[in-house]
Amino acid sequence: MRVMVTGQVGVGKKGYLEAVQQLAGQEGQAVGLYHVGDRMYAEAPDVKVPHILDLPLSRLNALRRAVFKDIISESVGQEHIMVNTHATFRWRHGLFSAFDFDQVQKLQIDGLICLLDNIEVVHHRLHGEHTVDATFKDLMVWREEEIMATELLAQALGCSARFYILSRGRHVETHETCWRLISKPKMRRVYLSFPMTHVVDMPEILAEIDAFRAQLAKQFIAFDPGDVDEKILLDSAISAAKDGKDFISAPAGAESGGQDRIRVAVKQVLDIAGDIDGQIYARDFKMVDQSDMIVSLVPQLPGGTPGLSSGVERELHHAFEHGKEVYVIWKPERHPSPFVTKTATKVFASTDEALAYFAQSGMFGRVKVGGAIKGISFA
Repeated sequence: MRVMVTGQVGVGKKGYLEAVQQLAGQEGQAVGLYHVGDRMYAEAPDVKVPHILDLPLSRLNALRRAVFKDIISESVGQEHIMVNTHATFRWRHGLFSAFDFDQVQKLQIDGLICLLDNIEVVHHRLHGEHTVDATFKDLMVWREEEIMATELLAQALGCSARFYILSRGRHVETHETCWRLISKPKMRRVYLSFPMTHVVDMPEILAEIDAFRAQLAKQFIAFDPGDVDEKILLDSAISAAKDGKDFISAPAGAESGGQDRIRVAVKQVLDIAGDIDGQIYARDFKMVDQSDMIVSLVPQLPGGTPGLSSGVERELHHAFEHGKEVYVIWKPERHPSPFVTKTATKVFASTDEALAYFAQSGMFGRVKVGGAIKGISFA
């Protein structure tokens, strides 16, 4: 598949996509990778990193058109390409477009991916690479603009069914998911649904959820709401504010291996409390929409209570209303309510039971028929 990968400044697409390209190479697949920003600097040797966005818009546009012209020519005949660019910029010039539609058409793009990351990590990268002063609030707005502009571009190109929002991942980078989106467009896409906020202090439940996430991610293109989870950041900031603290510590991003920490201002996090909740609500539904099915794990909490959060209930109902296959792994001894059973395609007692059913149904790309394994292509 030929894709454009967008994302706000500071999301760190270059290193991420180079890792995706390396993964493709390990599988014996060739994928062309074109960094528009790097090529613009090469086209303008008088401009020093990171000042290209400070150029007058007329020169910036001319440089970009020259770079896209080269990419169009060089990528002819390639099955898989990734064009690393942006949909929009909000810089000293204000808000402006980062592409020309006529050139994107000539690239014969058939898919778009908008890459996301946790806002505190984006803020940390941005200020490590640029002199611009942007708040968390600014970056939340930029993210929404980038997603919307990318989605509108996909609609204009006629490939809105292959528009995806994808997180880099909070703990483990999602290179495999990205590569599967590009190389296996027929592979099943699944939204993983599970309780999050109210189980953060339950290590056994968290371990059960992590195992569920890992097992499903091996077999499907998995969209995981836990890959961007700023609610954890907000809860930490609220707790710190109550203790009179001005700063908290947060992981520096999955690319650091979870070892590095960054210092985050409590006030900046509190200023975006409403944005965090609003974007979680909108983003999770978008990820359900871009999936073929939803698989929800409902664990049994201490005391026998079902771990069915309001968020999980809304995701299940949204998936049902939008014609998705709905699968529920119900672990509690207490029977599920009709609001679960009447909207679910099937209810399982365990993750292993669910996986066995998916395998038998041929969802993993092969199915046993009459004693023989029949292959199903995901190309």
